Amino acid sequence: MMTDSQQKSYGEQMTIMLISLGVAIILLALKVWAAEVTNSSALYSDAAESVVHLVAVAIAVRALQLSHKPADGEHHFGHDKASYLSAGFEGAMISTAALLIYYEAGRSLIAGPKMEHIGIGASLSGIAMLINLVLGIALLRIGKKRQSTVLRANGHHVLSDVYTSVAVLIALGLVYFTKWPWWDPIMAFLAASNILWTGMKLIRQSLGGLMDAAEPETEAKIRTLLDELQTQHPFRYHHLRHRYSGHTHWVELHIVVADEMTVHDAHEIATMAEEKICALLAPYGRIITHLEPQSAEETDEVWEGKRQN
Repeated sequence: MMTDSQQKSYGEQMTIMLISLGVAIILLALKVWAAEVTNSSALYSDAAESVVHLVAVAIAVRALQLSHKPADGEHHFGHDKASYLSAGFEGAMISTAALLIYYEAGRSLIAGPKMEHIGIGASLSGIAMLINLVLGIALLRIGKKRQSTVLRANGHHVLSDVYTSVAVLIALGLVYFTKWPWWDPIMAFLAASNILWTGMKLIRQSLGGLMDAAEPETEAKIRTLLDELQTQHPFRYHHLRHRYSGHTHWVELHIVVADEMTVHDAHEIATMAEEKICALLAPYGRIITHLEPQSAEETDEVWEGKRQN
């Protein structure tokens, strides 16, 4: 069961993703229209990327729903990592779009570009670019605020569409002013290269998340908090581990207390530390602490046989 804070976070994320889905449908129609009017390979490439984007957004919406499902008998730690699968898929779809653009640009180079009604195409592409720019920034802003892998991945995808539109507008402008139509496929090649880089970056980030790659910045914040608490309360800590599963932060650590301290007092210290860390990582933080007496600290070896502070 989600808390009020988590429900609010989920509602905000789902709203912006549904808006993204609706915008993707509208912009696909605009771009297909622009491509048909101008016969531009760059605009056809932009439209092809939008088809891929529409499919990716639909899958991302479902992944967002799945990632917020609570733990069950088959998934004891929840379904968070569905967001990493979605981000990886979106990266693969972006890369596929780049390959389609390469193909279309190559075909245009071989057959020879034949363009018309450049002004109409540029206007439609410009409108689509501005809409995507606003949407992409909103997705990244909310994704960062809510620590959402799905929203950040979709935001990068939308902005990759903006880069394509910029390349298209530059190509159309160069063709219009220089009367040299080869600018069209050349700019399509450049746009595809940028899109491919974005797609591969998303795939790499997705794989890192699935393999529980470390997040040094977050771990440093946790250590700073614990170091401060150590100066105020009688305990030490070690064996700190942190991982991020898509939207939940999981933290494990050992808390060392004096041998003569009662279980009740030690538990109070552990609970206090857990609450402080949860507040730092709100709204999705899960903390597991292990209490041990000071006399056992040196003999309690870490999992790989290497002690860590």
